Amino acid sequence: MKRKKTKQPVNLDDVVKAMRRGNREGEQEVLGPGFHAVHRVHRSRKTYTRKTKHKTAPDD
Repeated sequence: MKRKKTKQPVNLDDVVKAMRRGNREGEQEVLGPGFHAVHRVHRSRKTYTRKTKHKTAPDD
């Protein structure tokens, strides 16, 4: 004889946990594994860099 499984009510905590897990897995599919910052700091145009691709002609 098989026993009947009793269903437990779904908690709000369980729902939130499932949504977070789904969002994290979806983000990893798109962006790859690891941490990815959502908001980045706005860097000033005057920030010094030696790379030629960032150098622009000075505005006169």
